[in-house]
Amino acid sequence: MAKDMTLLWGSGSPPCWRVQIALEEKNLQGYNQKLLSFEKMEHKSKEVMDMNPRGQLPAFKHKTYVLNESCAACIYLESQFKSQGNQLIPDCPAEQALMYQHTLESLTLNQKMADVIYYTWKVPEAERHDSAVKRNRETLSTELKLWEGYLQASGPFLAGKNFSLADVVVYPTIAYVFRFGLCEERYPKLAAYYNSLKSRPSIKTTWPPTWLETQGSDMLKDL
Repeated sequence: MAKDMTLLWGSGSPPCWRVQIALEEKNLQGYNQKLLSFEKMEHKSKEVMDMNPRGQLPAFKHKTYVLNESCAACIYLESQFKSQGNQLIPDCPAEQALMYQHTLESLTLNQKMADVIYYTWKVPEAERHDSAVKRNRETLSTELKLWEGYLQASGPFLAGKNFSLADVVVYPTIAYVFRFGLCEERYPKLAAYYNSLKSRPSIKTTWPPTWLETQGSDMLKDL
């Protein structure tokens, strides 16, 4: 089955990592994959553009079906291979509701994180403002406190007692903010969640290779 799948991905990208974790959770190892470099602009190559006209990663294909939105790919994999590997959509209606809510809500978290981390990369120098930087950081802090509260209310996972699709989708973003220096003491529930899942096989196996080779940043240490 996995031989019918192709994943083009970039190391450290939360959307790419989501799909990798989902594939591992569903025991779909052995898929065709290619690690591309953002720095070398390989995500704009013809190979990627043919699969994803947006020129973004991941680019994922199963048979002739192309899914380039990471959340869609993860939901698809659970739907198509529900009897294989770990169950990622809970049977319990309450947990299922939380799972869907947090899975889709993660897109807001990811965007607010990107607004801070990639501000100088996305915004031309002449258009940058200290007030915007301050506002973006405050917005991200408020968002992270919201997720801190979610974990306090549910736990140990985002939808309750079982690892679910919400964790597949959200964990890479949580790992990313700690990679950029988020203070563990200031966000203890998020830190405990981040550290407790590091050794989960699907996460450990797919840990971004560039993270093993390079140091992170302290950009978010004062957030």
